Amino acid sequence: MFRLLQWLPLLLLLPPPGSPEPPGLAPLSAGAPPQAPDLLYADGLRAYAAGAWAPAVALLREALRSRAALGRARLDCGARCAAEPGAALPASPGPDSGPGAARGAWEPLLLRAALRRAECLTQCGARRLGPGGAARLRVGSALQDAFRRREPYNYLQRAYYQLKKLDLAAATAHTFFVANPTHLQMREDMAKYRRMSGVRPQSFRDLETPPYWQAAYDTGLELLGHQEAALALPWLEEALQESLAQVESCRAGCEGPEEQQKAEEEAEGTGSPGGLYEAIAGHWIGVLRCRQRCVGDTATRPGRSLPVPDFLPSQLRRLHEAHAQGQWGKGEPWGDHSGARSLGPAPRYSLSPVGNLSQAVENVLSVLLFYPEDEAARKALDQYQAQLGEPRPGLGPREDIQRFVLRSLGEKRQLYYAVEHLGASFKDPDPWTPAAFIPEALREKLREDREKTPWDHEPPQPKPLTHWKDVLLLEGVTLTQDARQLNGSERAVLDGLLTPAECGVLLQLAKDAAESGARSGYQGRRSPHTPHERFEGLTVLKAAQLARAGVVGSQGAQLLLEVSERVRSLTQAYFSPDRPLHLSFTHLVCRSAIEGEQAQRMDLSHPVHADNCVLDPDTGECWREPPAYTYRDYSGLLYLNDDFQGGHLFFTEPNALTVTAQVRPRCGRLVAFSSGVENPHGVWAVTRGRRCSLALWHTWAPEHGEQEWTEAKELLQEPEKEEGEGMPSRDPAPEPPSHRLQRVQDKAGKPPRVREEL
Repeated sequence: MFRLLQWLPLLLLLPPPGSPEPPGLAPLSAGAPPQAPDLLYADGLRAYAAGAWAPAVALLREALRSRAALGRARLDCGARCAAEPGAALPASPGPDSGPGAARGAWEPLLLRAALRRAECLTQCGARRLGPGGAARLRVGSALQDAFRRREPYNYLQRAYYQLKKLDLAAATAHTFFVANPTHLQMREDMAKYRRMSGVRPQSFRDLETPPYWQAAYDTGLELLGHQEAALALPWLEEALQESLAQVESCRAGCEGPEEQQKAEEEAEGTGSPGGLYEAIAGHWIGVLRCRQRCVGDTATRPGRSLPVPDFLPSQLRRLHEAHAQGQWGKGEPWGDHSGARSLGPAPRYSLSPVGNLSQAVENVLSVLLFYPEDEAARKALDQYQAQLGEPRPGLGPREDIQRFVLRSLGEKRQLYYAVEHLGASFKDPDPWTPAAFIPEALREKLREDREKTPWDHEPPQPKPLTHWKDVLLLEGVTLTQDARQLNGSERAVLDGLLTPAECGVLLQLAKDAAESGARSGYQGRRSPHTPHERFEGLTVLKAAQLARAGVVGSQGAQLLLEVSERVRSLTQAYFSPDRPLHLSFTHLVCRSAIEGEQAQRMDLSHPVHADNCVLDPDTGECWREPPAYTYRDYSGLLYLNDDFQGGHLFFTEPNALTVTAQVRPRCGRLVAFSSGVENPHGVWAVTRGRRCSLALWHTWAPEHGEQEWTEAKELLQEPEKEEGEGMPSRDPAPEPPSHRLQRVQDKAGKPPRVREEL
C-alpha cells in the first residue's frame, strides 16, 4: 500500500489512455524542481520487477528528465558564476614576484575567489534545483554509465509493450538500439515491432536528443562530396560550433559532486589524501582529467566505442577546404539541397570569394595550432596566401580554437606535473599533445608502448587436430570452428558426429517417448524457461526403461548411450587429453513452438546463463556456488535436426547482452565448450517447428559421474525376460523445474540441485 501511495503522484502525471503522447519525453511536471535521478531510477526498476508497468514508466521517465535538468542547470550556473564580479580566479604570480609577495597576496585572492564562486554556484543550484542543489542530486558513476548506455529505454520499451502502447515501445526500443547496435536481442525485438500492425514507421525515432554536430557534420560532408562547397559550409560551421558547445557542457559536468566522489573513492584505495592542499590537488586533478576526456566523449557517436578520430582538427580541415572551393556572390541565400539530410533551413551565409580565402586561412592556421608540422596544412596555407596576394597582418587562427588549444595545453601541463611529482595517473586522449609537455621518463614509456608488436600478447594457439583425431578414429568428424573463430576461449564446433540415419533414429526415440503420454511421463509440457514453447525430455535411464517395456525401440535407446559416450570421448580428447572426463548428465531435449503464440513474442527459448556458476550480468561475475552445478567442467550440445525456425545457440560477454558468436543447428553438429563464466550462452526463441538436441555435461570429478548411464547400460544388456516378469519400475519421469524441483543426490549425500537443460 505504501508503494502504491508513493507512485500515485507520478501516476497522475501520465496521460490518460488513448491520449496522444508527446513526440519525445516532454517534462511531466513543468516548473517543479527535479528529483534525485538515482532514487527515481531505483524505484522505477523496483516497479518494473514487480510488474507495475505504469509506475515504472512514470518513474523512469522522470529519472531521465531529472538528469537532463541537472545537466542544464550545472552548465547555466557555471557560465553565470564565472562571469560574476569577484568570482574570477586571479592570475598566478609572475616569475619576478618574490616568494613572500606571492604567498602574501596571491593565495588569499585565490581562496577568496574560490569561496565567492562556490557561494554563487550553491545559490544558483538551489534556485534551479531546489534545496541542496546539485549535491542533493548527485549521480553515481554506475548510474552515469547506465544512462550513457541508455539502459532506462530498455526497461521502458518492455513496460510500454505491457501497457499496449506499441508506438512508444517501438520508439524506446529504437532509442536504446541506437546506442547498443550489437544488442541482438533488441535487434530481434525491433524486427518484431516492425511486423506489428499497430506500429507506424515514424514510431522508430530517437527520443534522446542526438548531438547536433553529428547531423550537421554528416550533411556537410555529404554536400562536400557532391562538390557543393557553398551549401556545405554552413553545416560544417554549425557542426564545429555545436561541438565546442557540447565540450563546454561536458566540462561543466566535471565540476559536479560526482567527480569529487570519484576522487574520494580513489583516495580511499590509495590511503589518506593528506592535508588541505593535498586534498585540493587531488580533486583538481580529477576535474582536469575529466575535462581532458570531454572531446573524446563528445566525439563518440551513440553506439560506438571509439570517438571520431582527430575530432576538431578534422572538422577544421574540411572547413578550410570548403572555404577554398566556395565561389558565390555576396548575400546569396542558402537553401536546402535535395541530396542532403533534412535538418531545416541552413543558416544564411554571405561572403565574397576573397572572404572565403581569408576564412580558409583562419581555419588552416587553426589546424596548425594542433599540428604545427602538418605538411598538407602548410602547403595549403602557402597556396591560400599566394592567392590572396598582399599580406594581411590581422589574419590569424580562429579565436575559439585558439582559446580551446591554449586552455587544453595549460591543463595538460598541470596534469603531467602531477604525474611526475605527485604520482598521479593520466592517459592523454589527444595525439596532438606536443612532446615537450610530456616528461622525458613518460615519453620513453609511451615510445616503448607504441613499438610493442601485436604478437607480444598473442592468445594461446589452438590445439592441433592430430591429438584428438588419432585417439578417436572417428571418420568424417571435422573441426568447423575453433575458439578463435567463435570469438572466445575453449569453444569448438564439430560436424559429422551423427549420420542422417542416426539423427532419424534419435528423433524417432524422442517422438515415441513423447507420444506415449502418461505411460512414459514425457507428454509435452510448457517449457520451464518460456511459456511459448512445449518441452519434452528423455534421460538415458528412462529411455532404457521404456525400451525394456516395449514403448520405444531398443535401437534408439542403445544409440543414445553410444552417442553420449562418443561425445564424451571427443570432448575429452579435444579439451582435456591429459585428464579424464566423466559424463555428469545426459538429456535428450525437444522444444516445440506453440502455434498462435509467436507473433509478438519477446523472450528467449533459454535465457543467458553459465553452466557451473550463477551469472551476475550487472558485474560480469559468476559465483561458483549452489544452486549452480559447480562440478560441471565442460558442456556439449549435439543437434539432431534443423527443420525449425530460430533455436540457435549463442555466446555472450559476461554482461549477458553482447553476443559474440552463434551456432546454427544441423544434424550431427556438436557445440562443445567449457562450463564457466568464459562461456555464457543462451538459445534464441524457437518460433516454428520442433528443435531436438542431446545436451551433455562432463566433469573431472568421478564422484559426480552419471550413475543413471551405468544403470541404463546394464539394463539394456540384460537378456529379455518373459512378459510381466522383472518389469522395470515405472517411476514418474522428472518434471520441468517450474513444476517440481528435480533432485539429484549422490552417494556422499551431496545437497540436491536443480537440473537445467540447454
